[in-house]
Amino acid sequence: MEDNLQPLETSDNDRVIQVNIEEQMKTAYIDYSMSVIVGRALPDARDGFKPVHRRVLYAMNELANYSNRPYKKSARIVGEVMGKYHPHGDASIYDTLVRMAQDWTMRYIMVDGQGNFGNQDGDPPAAMRYTEVRLQRIAESMLDDIEKDTVDFQFNFDDSLQEPTVLPTRIPQLLVNGSSGIAVGMATNMLPHNLSEVIDGCVAYVENREITIEELMVHVKAPDFPTGGIIYGMEGVKQGLMTGRGRVVLRGRCQVETKPSGREQIIITEVPYQVNRDMLTDKIGQLVNDKTIEGIAHVNNESNKREGTRIVIDLKRDGVANVIINQLYKFTELQTSYGINNVALTKGRPKTMNLKELIVEFIDFRMQVVIRRAQFELKKAQERAHILQGYLIALDHLDEVIRLIRSSSTPDIAKENLISAGWGLDDIQAKAILELRLQRLTGMEREKIKEEFDNLMRIISGLQELLASEALRYDLIKTELLEVKEKFGDARKTEISYLSNEMRIEDLIEEEDVVITISHFGYIKRTSSDEYRQQKRGGRGSMGTKTRDEDFVEHLFVASTHHTLMFFTEKGRCYWLKVYEIPEGDKNTKGRAIQNLMQLPNDDKVRAIIDVKDFTDKEYLSKHFIILCTKKGIIKKTDLEDFSRPRANGVNAININDGDQLLEARLCDQDCEIMLAVKSGRAIRFPQDKVRATGRGAIGVFGIDLDDEKDEVIGMVCVNKDDVSRNILVVSEKGFGKRTNIDEYRITNRGGKGVKTINVTEKTGNLVGILDVNGKEDLVITCKSGITIRTSTADIREAGRATQGVKLIRIDEGDEIAAISKIQEQEEAIVLAEASLEAEAEAIEKLGDEEIEPATGETLPDTDKDTSQGSSESEIPGDALDNND
Repeated sequence: MEDNLQPLETSDNDRVIQVNIEEQMKTAYIDYSMSVIVGRALPDARDGFKPVHRRVLYAMNELANYSNRPYKKSARIVGEVMGKYHPHGDASIYDTLVRMAQDWTMRYIMVDGQGNFGNQDGDPPAAMRYTEVRLQRIAESMLDDIEKDTVDFQFNFDDSLQEPTVLPTRIPQLLVNGSSGIAVGMATNMLPHNLSEVIDGCVAYVENREITIEELMVHVKAPDFPTGGIIYGMEGVKQGLMTGRGRVVLRGRCQVETKPSGREQIIITEVPYQVNRDMLTDKIGQLVNDKTIEGIAHVNNESNKREGTRIVIDLKRDGVANVIINQLYKFTELQTSYGINNVALTKGRPKTMNLKELIVEFIDFRMQVVIRRAQFELKKAQERAHILQGYLIALDHLDEVIRLIRSSSTPDIAKENLISAGWGLDDIQAKAILELRLQRLTGMEREKIKEEFDNLMRIISGLQELLASEALRYDLIKTELLEVKEKFGDARKTEISYLSNEMRIEDLIEEEDVVITISHFGYIKRTSSDEYRQQKRGGRGSMGTKTRDEDFVEHLFVASTHHTLMFFTEKGRCYWLKVYEIPEGDKNTKGRAIQNLMQLPNDDKVRAIIDVKDFTDKEYLSKHFIILCTKKGIIKKTDLEDFSRPRANGVNAININDGDQLLEARLCDQDCEIMLAVKSGRAIRFPQDKVRATGRGAIGVFGIDLDDEKDEVIGMVCVNKDDVSRNILVVSEKGFGKRTNIDEYRITNRGGKGVKTINVTEKTGNLVGILDVNGKEDLVITCKSGITIRTSTADIREAGRATQGVKLIRIDEGDEIAAISKIQEQEEAIVLAEASLEAEAEAIEKLGDEEIEPATGETLPDTDKDTSQGSSESEIPGDALDNND
């Protein structure tokens, strides 16, 4: 260590101080490195600029070198920046100025250049004495309000002038144009993005400060390069947006054309970002000479400023264009990768930042700019209002003011006399009155002063309200951002291409609502809803599907192509199937056997289907249940999470007793109520918490008491207890139906007999279906013959529980209703697509309302009694069986 101590002679005496050279070098190097990091190489996260960029734009602003003014020589700008703010060489300043004017380097150029500023082929720009520049409009938006004390200023290098420490930009510059630089021990490489997408991301954050990075990525999808190209694969991009570090693979854009001679050409119309076109052309030629790539006859760079990039590759007769393109991607810079390293300065310290952190930094900065601007404007408005108030006081005492001024020997005495006159004037107001021109004393000028004062008071009130409300400030930030998007936003230049292993199949499937139909014999299909038409109540309907003899449609409902369907069979099994996996067919095809789509045994059949949007939302899973019921009145509740892991061969949903079968399955939450209806015309209503949750292997508990062995449950509905618009729709097998307010069904314990829900007669037939409706859906009725009709539930008359209802569909002799289902109301009526069905449509007949009241003398009181006592806690042995498949 002694060897590292070097003597340091002082100037005032001969005393020698021992200094540790190791510590001295360490301190000096740290000081140097921090100077480079903070003062030269890394951008500020607030305005996205390094000091040199900020100084160039500020100097141009000070010279009034605006977009609507004449150009100024680049040398003039460079001299201004170097002499006042940036004490470095002129070459670095001019290089910065040139870069900000190159539309193939900057996604949104800051400087409007006139003259030769170079090109993509690597040609250098002309000397600064030959080129001219002025600010672009977008750069002016980055300097707006700088005169309103919106940002801090600091002394320049010789303390003779002030310069801004940051620009009050309205543009999220760092994300939009990116930045690159090499500091000491660290570097940054931030890629450009599309302004419209970044603004949308900023607005999304303003509207929801708890937004996640994944949600922001819906708006800010990927980098957007000024030279276009195709991003090849998104995994590295997502990593960059999520963590601040990632990798982007970018390809040039090619197209294949055929010459009149029959030979093919590969035309490169876009090259990757920062790729030199001449060097790319030379590289292709070298690969051809080395025989690395064969099949190319000639290559030439025909690019120009007017038509843009055009590199023409002539192929030999035996050349295969697709093979050669893939070789070009492999061996040349036609495919290039870029490292994402989002390092920027925040609060004077370098930090690697993800997408949300960059947006938060910008929005927080905008909030400070808005506050400081409002404070500045409020102060100026109050100062002006104070002077105007003095003018109005003087005008109210005009004769006395004139007399005081005329009697005063000096201006200072006149000012003192005005202050002491007792009118409440202060020094500033008295001075302003003395400087008032005589023409302001006219009546018209007085009105102008009063109007200006009133306007200022409104402005002051608005600014005070803005400063007192954070919500108003966020609204103002959002408004200004949307104005920026309207002015400067444009479409993406860079296309996004996913790799095969990154694509979910849902991303390739258009999301739309489709009609799912399942027949009695187990044939399934999905059909566009345009295949059906809306009809008036009482019509004959149209053929809904072509089925085999004695087959009929048993299930019909609407689902999105991106959803997952849960299939519950009559033996209590559960299977899963994506909607897009269901074969598509037109309205008259029978579909495909379900056994071919899932491992369903031949002696089992689907009885219920549940549409689930997403199995990955843990909160949604924890708050929802699957309610199952059987024909013998057994009901069971199981957590939805128990069904969140699909298996190819299905799982047990409920254990079924001999002679029973699963009838219905419903998805419900903690606020729902359950209603069961039986064939004999009764229904029961009870809260879901009357059924305790059990595992998938359990049997369940009694839900309703049946009349006899021939009676059975025909349907179950689960409705939200807070929904005041709930109606219960019931339909009989002979085509009668009605709507009844659910409040007519009193709440009882489960296991009772319930109350009458429809008056079953020979004319109506037994009860066949029950639905919960609010009048905004369409009802689809399916007969055993295959006839379907669709009608609005709002057209079905509301009636009491004990009525028979109205005629909904005319049933042919020997035919019966097989199933009913509801479809959400469409904006337009659904029409038939096939011309072959138009003739049948013309024969539609309409029946009038045929309201039928209960038979005279019929007694109903017995059905209204609460018959649930003694049954509320009845359970079937085996309710707590182990969970098994």
